[in-house]
Amino acid sequence: SSTYRSEGIEVTVKYSQGSWTGVLGTDVITMPKGLYGSYTINIATILESENFFLPGVKWHGILGLAYDALAKPSSSVETFFDSLVRQAKIPNIFSLQMCGAGLPVSGSGTNGGSLVLGGIEPSLYTGDIWYTPIKEEWYYQVEILKLEVGGQNLQLDCREYNADKAIVDSGTTLLRLPEKVFSAVVQAIARTSLIQEFSSEFWTGTQLACWDRSEKPWSLFPKLSIYLRDENSSRSFRISILPQLYIQPILVIGDNLQCYRFGISSSTNALVIGATVMEGFYVIFDRAQRRVGFAVSPCAEADGAPVSEIEGPFTTADVASNCVSSVSFHEPVLWIASYALMSLCGIILLVLIVLLLIPPRCQHRYTDNDVVNDESSLVRHRWK
Repeated sequence: SSTYRSEGIEVTVKYSQGSWTGVLGTDVITMPKGLYGSYTINIATILESENFFLPGVKWHGILGLAYDALAKPSSSVETFFDSLVRQAKIPNIFSLQMCGAGLPVSGSGTNGGSLVLGGIEPSLYTGDIWYTPIKEEWYYQVEILKLEVGGQNLQLDCREYNADKAIVDSGTTLLRLPEKVFSAVVQAIARTSLIQEFSSEFWTGTQLACWDRSEKPWSLFPKLSIYLRDENSSRSFRISILPQLYIQPILVIGDNLQCYRFGISSSTNALVIGATVMEGFYVIFDRAQRRVGFAVSPCAEADGAPVSEIEGPFTTADVASNCVSSVSFHEPVLWIASYALMSLCGIILLVLIVLLLIPPRCQHRYTDNDVVNDESSLVRHRWK
């Protein structure tokens, strides 16, 4: 790029999975449609990364659209979207339609999608838009009330779904569920499906399942529904995906076999509504009104039939008034706490070393009459 200018400042950005380090600079961008003019934005040249660029991927960068608490490497750097809002004077909202990789391509068509900066495009959705409040502005954190598999409630405490956060994130490929929720979903799918015996490695993502290409394995699996709290807190709505979105075609073997992966995985730190779910919907990130919207996407179809649904409203009388923990720890806070604990441990270790180096003034010499029993110190036993 002839317009790139390096600032010579090293920056590092950490994610819930992976990180990268690079050099900060600026560049000039133009938009192909709608936003006419040129805009100067911050950009980083990534020089090193850890668990970030996956083997064999064809992409070489990332456009971060999270809130600045996560997306910017320091308080002095303005994020890409904040720069556009300020310079182009567009509304503080963007929307995303992912007509993506998880869906089989019909005919000779290609998969794609649309990113709309500054508004909502009516041609990209059908029906109504349902909104859920953003609980906190770092990730796009929302509140999930319950999950259903094949129309049956998992009957878990709603706080399990939000442990330790529930977010909407297009940068995550799968639907990621907290371990307890993941286990319950897998058991419910296995119980509800028409498959008698199924390899456990398929559920953990280490093995593919293959069927004859003439078969339609999706008919064997149930629908999955996620209930989100409505802007009116006494109501909820549900977004549902059919198995065409979470039983994903990956590999063709020979002329006869089509192999699939399980588009859901376990997570230790969040429930993440990733591409597995988002491919079924037009998703609106309304930062101005602090809400995320969902509407059915017309490109979420397989064999001419929709593979996603939105229904509501439903009452929230059967769930807690607040399913999100009142104590929220951001990653930066956790880093500070970790460094503080490490410093404390270092001080304690230093004191112990000093005490060990000071020569003892007296030392008790044990005799054969000293008894070592269950009440004796293990250290005393070792000395004897």
